Amino acid sequence: MGGDRESSSGAPHAITEARGSELENKPDEPPVVARMIVEIRSDGTRTIARGALEDTASGEKVAIEARGSTPAALAMSLARSMLSVPSLARQAVKALLVSKRGRG
Repeated sequence: MGGDRESSSGAPHAITEARGSELENKPDEPPVVARMIVEIRSDGTRTIARGALEDTASGEKVAIEARGSTPAALAMSLARSMLSVPSLARQAVKALLVSKRGRG
């Protein structure tokens, strides 16, 4: 299963089977700052995503829920849910600022 692929936006992504220690930090990757587990349910007319987010620095854990009638609507709803958690929103802004500084 899997391998590196490109998304429709051109950004690389990978889908691979992972077991146990395969999820540990790799030397060339940044540290884990959050964990997310999401369950997605759909009957063809509506889609619901439910899960949990954990901020690894603070230990804060929150439940998230998103609903949408299209994949794009679900993704936007899920993003809003994640950014509504103050510590995770701060972390996302920091990561964005750091990545923009590295390019310039």
